[in-house]
Amino acid sequence: MSTLLAPEARASNNFSRAAVIAMAAMFGLTYSLSAALIALDLSAHGLSETLIGANAAMHAVGVLVTAMILPRIVALIGIRRLAILALVTAAAVLAAFPAIPVIWLWFVLRLALGMASEILFVLSEAWTNSLSTEETRARTMAAYTAALSIGFALGPLILTAVGFSGYAPYLVGAAITLVAATFIALPKVTAPAFDGPAGGNPVRFMRLAPVAIAATVLNAAIETAGLSFLAIYAINLGWPEGDASRLMSCMMIGAILLQLPIGWLGDKMDRTKLVLALATVAALGALVWPIALKSPLATYALLFVWGGAFVGIYTIMLTLVGSRFKGTELIGIYAAMGLMWGLGALIGPLAAGLAMETSRHGLAFFAATACAAFAGFVLLHRRGERRKHAGPVRR
Repeated sequence: MSTLLAPEARASNNFSRAAVIAMAAMFGLTYSLSAALIALDLSAHGLSETLIGANAAMHAVGVLVTAMILPRIVALIGIRRLAILALVTAAAVLAAFPAIPVIWLWFVLRLALGMASEILFVLSEAWTNSLSTEETRARTMAAYTAALSIGFALGPLILTAVGFSGYAPYLVGAAITLVAATFIALPKVTAPAFDGPAGGNPVRFMRLAPVAIAATVLNAAIETAGLSFLAIYAINLGWPEGDASRLMSCMMIGAILLQLPIGWLGDKMDRTKLVLALATVAALGALVWPIALKSPLATYALLFVWGGAFVGIYTIMLTLVGSRFKGTELIGIYAAMGLMWGLGALIGPLAAGLAMETSRHGLAFFAATACAAFAGFVLLHRRGERRKHAGPVRR
């Protein structure tokens, strides 16, 4: 009987994994769609850049508030019900934006959207990890990261197709979110259960997984800096605007397509060594940018590989955290990682902008320095862990 049930259990697990990864992709899509859409809509209403920035900051406030309480509430409500609640809330909030003419209420809506987004981001990572075996965990998280990147890339494309005005773009985002909720609500999708709420605040979880926190800050800092300055960097070196604007797309394609082979490596070798190798490749690759940018072909090839290696750091760190921690403790660490993502997104553009004012190739030097510093931190932490487990040296 068990032999008959085993294939059914595997099929159910695969379906559940696909549904949760699809939820992550749809989250990425609605996030990238709504961020640009709300900013443009507020600008059309005559709000200043300062107020538009303040509205965007409400999203970050929602993330911060949720990160503080999520580890405690997920065990009480259940991961499936909480995910469905967040998806339905996000859909309702998106639909409410064009229906509410009072602009100051959009700040409240943005807060609610930030809270729902943090829940979806953390739960999708934890849920995907819970459906993975140790033998395939890295490949599963690679598929998750690739799906998330695809979702982020599709958001602006949908806006281009449906337009930026009226109810249509908001309702498309709401509909996509409700489709994700429908998938998650299917009885065939299995959800993990947690015994009890995790204790402690985000600082405690940061101390439990310092390398994962550092990887999150690195990923957010360089990703946001690249989005802000990569095209400007290329234009300053003489690239036409159209060609320069395609560089980030090339990097994103590499980030999507190379995650699966990186995930395969993560299931076949020491994952900490793989993170070190990827960080080293990213640091050396960034140093080559000034030379490669003299040739379009060399630039596209380098950025394709570099994007895959750099995002692979985050993929393997998600895998390492999922291997070491379980249950609500895993939720707490992922929530802390989501919180530190915001810090990295704040630091990255500021540091990169300062570096570009200092040097013509400041963006390349900033990326190389950040990746090298992370590699050094991983190496020091690895040695410290070995000494701790080895115990005191006898003389």
